[in-house]
Formats: sequence, structure tokens, C-alpha cells
Amino acid sequence: IWNPFDPNDRNVMLGLEDALKGFVGMILAGPFLTGYTQTINDWYDREIDAINEPYRPIPSGAISEGQVIFQIWFLLLGGLGIAYGLDVWAGHDFPTVLALSIFGSWVSYIYSAPPLKLKQNGWAGNYALGCSYISLPWWCGQAIFGELDRPVYFILPILYSIAGLGIAIVNDFKSIEGDRELGLQSLPVAFGIDGAKWICAGSVTLTQLGVAAYLYSIGESTYAAILGGLLLPQIYFQATLLLPDPVANDVKYQASSQPFFVFGILATALCLGHHDFSA
Repeated sequence: IWNPFDPNDRNVMLGLEDALKGFVGMILAGPFLTGYTQTINDWYDREIDAINEPYRPIPSGAISEGQVIFQIWFLLLGGLGIAYGLDVWAGHDFPTVLALSIFGSWVSYIYSAPPLKLKQNGWAGNYALGCSYISLPWWCGQAIFGELDRPVYFILPILYSIAGLGIAIVNDFKSIEGDRELGLQSLPVAFGIDGAKWICAGSVTLTQLGVAAYLYSIGESTYAAILGGLLLPQIYFQATLLLPDPVANDVKYQASSQPFFVFGILATALCLGHHDFSA
């Protein structure tokens, strides 16, 4: 892999190829498979959205049933095609990216659709959502540019997804009335708004503190300090936006705090990618 910080590595064409691989990976994870996830979720949530957010495209009638079904299949099959193409490009003997994409698409389906409909249970649904948004893209990137050959590459993203559970709770505050009416046990329904907001803040903060401690324990003190520094503004926005009024401030909190959380994930992934585990 091209390293622009290495004065002995000036293979610009390899750098351009790596950048293009990364761009295609983002198209896979973003518009296609996240788009598939969001569309299928909106389809199965159309009754709840008719109560909570009747202006959304499906309950408002702005998009027809046929258009929704076409979009779901287009995004799913297009995403799986891109995933296989990335496996070929990376020279994989086993189609790792395709396997991850199929697994993620299955999780997306059982999260939204009956009979399992994981989102009916706040713990299972929010963890599945957080794990999908954090672990799957992380594994995809590691598979494209490296190897998924160490337990830490699986364990750390899965643990990091506990913070993703907390972030997913934020989206449930605005839906509490419809969730309660239709019998969905989201965490704000199960624990009340006050209880859920503390679960949210605690899971986000404690998970990142644990990850920073792990990085420090393997000798990556600089990355641990970076992660700690990125956590500070998140705690500030929790104290000033999330905890005072999570319903009124949900969007503002996400927009203010989440970039620091995402940069923390990137810093952790870079740290693991460059760490010498054989030392």
C-alpha cells in the first residue's frame, strides 16, 4: 500500500489506485448498501412513520410502492456487484468483501422486517444498527487494503459498536410516541427519555475510553491521546445538548458530536493498520 509519509515510497500511480479503491469502497458502503438499509427500513416503518413523520416520502405518497421495491433491489444487487468487483480488484482468493456485504444486507433485512424485526427490541436493534455502521465498513476497508488475519480486527470493531448502540438511541427519541403506540420496545420507551439519554452518553463515552486504554496498553500512546482529545468535545456536546433535552437537540447533537466520534474511529483503524503486532 502506498504510504505518502514515507520518503522512500513515491509510487504515485499506486497511490492513485489506492485512492480509487477507497472511493469505490465508500460508494459501496454509502449510497448502495446504506441506501438499501435505509430504504428497506423506511418501507417496513411506513406505519410508524405515518404517525411520527407523515411527511416522509413513503407515508406521504411521494414515492410509489413499485418505486420503493425497484430501489431496494437496485441498491442491493448493485452493491453486491460492486463488492465482488472490489474482491477481484484486490486479488482475493475468497470474496471477503462480497461475504461481508451479504452478511450486512441480511442483518439489515432482519433488523427491519418481520418476523425477527430486531428493532422491536431496543438492545438488539440498536446494537445491530451500531455494529453495521461501524464494524462492516471497517472490515471492508481492512479486507481491501490488508488482511482480516488477527482477532483484534474483529474484536475491537465489535466492541466499538457499543458506542454505535448509543448513537442509535439518539434516533429513537423523536419516535417515542409511535414506538410506544405500536409496541416497539426502543430504549427510550423501555427506560424513559431520562434513562435512555444516560445509556446513550455512557455507552459512547465509556467505549471510547476503553479503546483509548487498549491503544495505550499496546504502546500506541500518541493514538490514545488523539482519541482522548477527540472525546472531549463529545462530552461537552453531551453535557450541553444531549442531556438537557435529547428530543429537541437530537439533530444538533448528532451534527456537533458525531464528526469527532468518526475521526476517533478513523484514528483507531489507522493505528491498528500500522501497528506492528509481531514486536
